[in-house]
Amino acid sequence: MVLGGSPQRLTPLALAAVFVAALPLSYFGAHDRLTWWLETIPALIAFPLLALTRKRWPLSGLLYLLILAHALILLVGGHYTYALVPAGDWVRDWVGGARNNYDKLGHFAQGFVPAILTRELLVRYSPFRQAPRSAFLPILMVAGPLAFSALYEIIEWRVAVATGEAADAFLGTQGDVWDTQSDMLMALIGALCAMILIPLHDRSLRRLQPPERA
Repeated sequence: MVLGGSPQRLTPLALAAVFVAALPLSYFGAHDRLTWWLETIPALIAFPLLALTRKRWPLSGLLYLLILAHALILLVGGHYTYALVPAGDWVRDWVGGARNNYDKLGHFAQGFVPAILTRELLVRYSPFRQAPRSAFLPILMVAGPLAFSALYEIIEWRVAVATGEAADAFLGTQGDVWDTQSDMLMALIGALCAMILIPLHDRSLRRLQPPERA
């Protein structure tokens, strides 16, 4: 988003405004308030965290945009619950599927966005930014999000057990006994697909000032 001035300054503010506007739209009229909180808590944690670290540890404009996209996916899923998102029903009816697969979009993003985040942190702050260690970056871009996906599935399980009746809406398995495995597969596919954005990510990184070193 370039409207004059510094694009790096404008981008986080504009994206934050979109998130703030979408938040009440997602919350009010939500299908189930407890499920809303469970589904959107990652975005609710990330937003203030990014705001607090924006000046000292700014991220690239591309990464901020991807984080917003992921947050909006969570807000939509929280509003309807993943199994009831209308867009998922439309796709199911169009392709002749048996379930609402909107949750798979969320898990794809769960691999895609952390892959870019992993790469950015490694490129900017770790020894892996230097050759020949840079050869490990694609591996870490996949391994990091896949580990995060596995951890998230464990957290989902424990939260679902603790919340009782809200478990079905939160997990969104829709009777699929392999839902957890397919969720992790979608995260893996998302992390692999994120590699196509590497050239664009590099251009976005070049707009940032070099990070401060201790």
